[in-house]
Amino acid sequence: MSTLKGKVAFVTGAGGGIGKAIAVAFAKEGANVVVADIKEEFLAATVKLVEDQGVKALGVTLNVTDYLSVKNALSKVIETFGRLDVAVNNAGVVGIGSIEEIDADEWDRVLGVNAKGVFVCTKAELEILKPAGQGAIINTASIAGKMGMAHLSHYVASKFAVIGFTNSIAKEVAATGITVNAICPGIVGTGMWRGKGGVADRWKLEGETEEQSWERNKQSLIPQGVDQTPEDIAQAVVFISQAKHITGQAIAIDGGMTM
Repeated sequence: MSTLKGKVAFVTGAGGGIGKAIAVAFAKEGANVVVADIKEEFLAATVKLVEDQGVKALGVTLNVTDYLSVKNALSKVIETFGRLDVAVNNAGVVGIGSIEEIDADEWDRVLGVNAKGVFVCTKAELEILKPAGQGAIINTASIAGKMGMAHLSHYVASKFAVIGFTNSIAKEVAATGITVNAICPGIVGTGMWRGKGGVADRWKLEGETEEQSWERNKQSLIPQGVDQTPEDIAQAVVFISQAKHITGQAIAIDGGMTM
C-alpha cells in the first residue's frame, strides 16, 4: 500500500519529459502534485494529467537558479496545501560540444541550471522540511554523473556536482528524518541523445546514419540492450521517496550501464 496518499510532491522541470512522468507517477499513488517549470505554457498539460488521476494539482512558475523565485513558489505550495512531503529537483538543461566549442557562457548556463539550481531548490526546501522533521528530497543527476562522456564535459561536470552535493546534504540532515538522494537516468531516447546534433549524431562512425549510431551505442553501452523511458525513472523516484532508510545514494536507472 502506498504511503503517499494525501502527501504533497513538488516537482521542478515537470512541464515535460522525465518531470512530467514523475508528476503523473506521484498522482497515481494518491499524492497531490505541485507542477513547477520556468514557463507557464509548459504547465497546463501536466496539471491536467495529474488532475485526471483524481488528486489536486498546482501549477507554479519558477526559475530554479533564483532563490527568491523558488521561495515564492514554495510559499504558494504551503498556502495551498499546508505541507510539503517530497521535493524532486528535476529541472535541467543539456549541452553538447567539444572543449573547443564550449565557451564560458555555455559552461555557466549548464552548471547554473543543473548544479546551482539543485543547490538553490534544496536550500529553500529544507527551510520547510527541517521544522517538520520529515520529508524526501530527490535530485536528478545522470549516468553522466558517474562517468565521463565525450562532447558532454560541462553536462558531466554539472551532474557529478549534483551527486557530490546530494551526498553531502544527506549527511548534514541524516538525523532530522529527511532523506536526500539522487537518481541517475540512463539513456532515454529523447533530448540530448537523439536528433541532429545529439549524442548519437555526434558519435557516428564513418558511413553511419544517426539511427544506426543510436542502435549501435544502445547495444554496446546498455547490457539489457534497451533504452530507458521517463516512466522507468519515475518508478524509481516514487520508490525512493517512500524509503525511510535510503539516503545519500545516487541510484542509476540505466539497464546496467554503470554496474
